[in-house]
Amino acid sequence: MTQNRQKPLGHRRFRVAGLLVGVCLFTAAAAEAPAPPLQHPGTKRMAERLRVVAATSSPWGNPYLNSRRAQALRGLPTTNDPREASLREFRLARELLLAGDAEEAVARLRALTPVFGADRIRGPLATALLRLGEQENCLARHTSESCLVPIRGSGVYTEREPTRQAIVELGALLEADAQDLTSRWLLNLAHMTLGDYPDGVPEAWRIPPPAFRSEHDVGRFPDVARRSGVDVVGLAGGTVVEDFDGDGDLDLMTSSSGLTDPLRFFRNRGDGTFEERTREAGLTGIVGGLNLIHADYDNDGHPDVLVLRGAWLGVKPATDGGRHPNSLLRNLGDGTFEDVTDNAGLLEYRPTQTAAFADYDNDGRLDLFVGHETFGQEVYPCRLYRNNGDGTFTDRALEAGVAVVGLVKGVAWGDYDNDGLQDLYVSRLGSPNLLYHNLGPDDAGRHRFEDVTARAGVAQPQVSFPTWFWDYDNDGWLDLFVSGYGTGLGSQAADVAAEYLGLATKAERPRLYRNNGDGTFADVTRETRTDRVAFTMGCNFGDLDNDGWLDAYLGTGDPDLRAIIPNRMLRNDAGKTFQEVSTSGGFGHIQKGHGIAFADLDEDGDQDVYMNVGGFFEGDVFPNVLFENPGHGNRFIKLVLVGKRSNRSAFGARIRITARRGEQAREIHAVVDTGGSFGSSPLRREIGLGAAESIDSVEVVWPASGLRTTLRGLELDGSYRLVEGASEAQRLDMMAGAGD
Repeated sequence: MTQNRQKPLGHRRFRVAGLLVGVCLFTAAAAEAPAPPLQHPGTKRMAERLRVVAATSSPWGNPYLNSRRAQALRGLPTTNDPREASLREFRLARELLLAGDAEEAVARLRALTPVFGADRIRGPLATALLRLGEQENCLARHTSESCLVPIRGSGVYTEREPTRQAIVELGALLEADAQDLTSRWLLNLAHMTLGDYPDGVPEAWRIPPPAFRSEHDVGRFPDVARRSGVDVVGLAGGTVVEDFDGDGDLDLMTSSSGLTDPLRFFRNRGDGTFEERTREAGLTGIVGGLNLIHADYDNDGHPDVLVLRGAWLGVKPATDGGRHPNSLLRNLGDGTFEDVTDNAGLLEYRPTQTAAFADYDNDGRLDLFVGHETFGQEVYPCRLYRNNGDGTFTDRALEAGVAVVGLVKGVAWGDYDNDGLQDLYVSRLGSPNLLYHNLGPDDAGRHRFEDVTARAGVAQPQVSFPTWFWDYDNDGWLDLFVSGYGTGLGSQAADVAAEYLGLATKAERPRLYRNNGDGTFADVTRETRTDRVAFTMGCNFGDLDNDGWLDAYLGTGDPDLRAIIPNRMLRNDAGKTFQEVSTSGGFGHIQKGHGIAFADLDEDGDQDVYMNVGGFFEGDVFPNVLFENPGHGNRFIKLVLVGKRSNRSAFGARIRITARRGEQAREIHAVVDTGGSFGSSPLRREIGLGAAESIDSVEVVWPASGLRTTLRGLELDGSYRLVEGASEAQRLDMMAGAGD
């Protein structure tokens, strides 16, 4: 491919100084200043702490403070060393790109070409041009088809010049090295954005269209985030879907990891749209957070939220080292939240991305395991906070034998041996994972855990990330999914291209472990076809087509701006294998996927999928997506469980449904939880029943009491409230509220 004559890019700039959260309109005609935001006392204290963290974080230590670092580079004293001056200019161009000013980065990189030579500049320049194309199209002219591979329809660019120029640079890179799979992948995507894939891609570098085909047609799930009012633009963050105000509609909370990026709370209007209520909910000043989880920790019937901060930042302990506080947000039941981290005994400054609630001692109160990140000499053991029942927690990790040390990226609770006690799985990046069996109380009443990883056979993958327990084959025993995150060819784009082309790669694959029912697991990754290249960050599971088999959505990516690779949806084919349905469903989003939740947000009986989208570098922002389920004609039931002796939200309760079609009966199993370790789905159970014609029975085993409740006469497509100890279920209109 020959070098084409360059055309001017114009003067549009897409600067990102922090988080793009919308358009603020100001008017001089305002009669008076707006009232100050509501902040409860605990929230004010936390907001001030977070303000100090943001203000004192060093741009030289935190790799994601790109605007500050660019400003600092501009302010360095002039040097008389030409080489040093050129290196500074190159660093400045890189920081400008990461900060979101792709246009100025392109100009500076072009100016450096005579200094460093085209070969060295070509790769960074291609990346900058591709990002500029994304900014001028996917962001500035965002549509419901933006960044969904294979890109087509309204996803095709209208502002095309930056991408045309990127294709020139990528072609030159491939002429120099035909084995450059990263450039080959990006070249094919670039041609998709111009609408001339596959014919416009030289045959030698083309990724054939069959590589993108789905293995099953699951129906198109359109992105309706903009129409629904939840297309938040931000960085990597968490997602919680839950009925926070008790009106029966599922609300939404989402975060963004920037140090000054606000937590966003959206109330469901009940008509398919949402209204932002962040300020009214008293959440002003609660910023940052790569991940969110939720639970009713105080048993008052109002779901609470935990915000997790500081992840990935401990690699440089000489700076703040990721020593950021988490936030426990107590739902006050009046539409507002208060940060109660101090009073709850949870205030500490440690790098944290993952945590999980469960009642490990069966006292009817939800406890909390917090997984911290240890990168090097600064050691941060994990915490096991026992719920004291008075709004406070006490750390029992050392006493219980679970003071894990490592780069902990995912944790999950689940009763894998069906003994009525919650067991714990810990996913660590770069070291063996750990399975702890809950031994129950000793003679002194202290609960302890035993490391049974070797016996159970679940230490892999060595480089892992999100994890969860689930009963993917509906046999009544919890299985285990652990996703991989290690590259084999030097970049995620190269590994993905290799898989699509049928080439070898040593990229870390996920593991699916089937429960043998005897305390051990079998690695069934290959036979179930879950051995896909998937650099999974956000990750969760649900039932796309209400067939009663659990499916999984894998949110992929890396801070690297070249890591624009498809998120992957895997459909469970009757518990035997998993089918790739990313293209048919429209789930193959190539921007970075984080917190994911499956939930029936529009109350039409099938699960929609909300995903937090965005990278970690300051300018790598993107709108979140909401994939609306088109429906598949299968039946369902919704269950809201209320514990009495057990914890109020029945976290950990086991459900077995016997459904019938003609003379044939089948069992469908579910557990009350929030799903995977990066994304928090609602605690009410939305259970697909396939083509069932009736429900024989619904059986619930309550977690603390062990009480077994069997209910009959429940109707298909109904919503019910089940109270521990009651012999009958209450029919609900979900839109009217679950109530007390």
